[in-house]
Amino acid sequence: MNQASNTAPLRGGDTTINRARMLISCPDQPGIVAAVSQFLFEYGANIVQSDQYTMDPEGGMFFIRIEFDLPDLSARVEQLKHDFSKVADHFRLDWSLSLAAQKKRIAIFVSKEDHCLLELLWHWRAGDLNADIAMVISNHHDMRSLVEPFGIPYHYIPVTADTKKDAEQRQLEVVGDNVDAIILARYMQIVSPAFIEHFANRIINIHHSFLPAFVGGKPYAQAHNRGVKIIGATAHYVTEELDGGPIIEQDVQRVSHRDNVEDLKRIGRHIERIVLARAVSWHVEDRIIVHNNKTVVFN
Repeated sequence: MNQASNTAPLRGGDTTINRARMLISCPDQPGIVAAVSQFLFEYGANIVQSDQYTMDPEGGMFFIRIEFDLPDLSARVEQLKHDFSKVADHFRLDWSLSLAAQKKRIAIFVSKEDHCLLELLWHWRAGDLNADIAMVISNHHDMRSLVEPFGIPYHYIPVTADTKKDAEQRQLEVVGDNVDAIILARYMQIVSPAFIEHFANRIINIHHSFLPAFVGGKPYAQAHNRGVKIIGATAHYVTEELDGGPIIEQDVQRVSHRDNVEDLKRIGRHIERIVLARAVSWHVEDRIIVHNNKTVVFN
């Protein structure tokens, strides 16, 4: 059985037909890697990528991401899950297994700004975003003309302070049970705890600041008033704490005293696009494990 690190995953239809991804987190202890590897070997699987991380060799948590190929995977996956549960019980593993050939379905929520939405659409059309965009939902009509030429359904669901609860219920009805993740691509509404509960660690937001700095509204104005020399953007999972969920990805760019608020917004839009696209790509490729309010990202 071959093992290798940092091997780029194969993309496309036939090349991933027998490939699976396994994410594992558990209390660190000897024998975990040996037991998982031996199990896959006995099943006839070939490990093509393995990445692991230990928080603390004694008393900490252990995380591992494994990609493997298994002949006739689709016909054998349920039995594999059943048999692996014995290993999982012994080591107290929190684990998941997904098939690379089954693309995750995402719904994109957007308001009036198009840059993050367009970045995701471009990545998707180029084949660089290994997911299916099931729909775009917006509280405005503005993005319809951008989305519909891609052949993606566009749903206009207006939101006001008085109709927010009904609007979220309508959103849940439209999304249904066939969406794996929701992407807030500059969707300028705070989602309720009841909505978040339906998609725990499956709602990704882009915040236009380098969190934890400048939480909340108008972060570029806050940054300008503070006279910062670096601005950034943060992609994170949404929790009930405003802009306080587990951080997935961040990036920054230098600015100067000559830049006004509009300059910061213009520079920031580029950072936001790149950061969100990375985070979404890592999520749909099963590269993220959430632990408490942090993430382990195998990229």
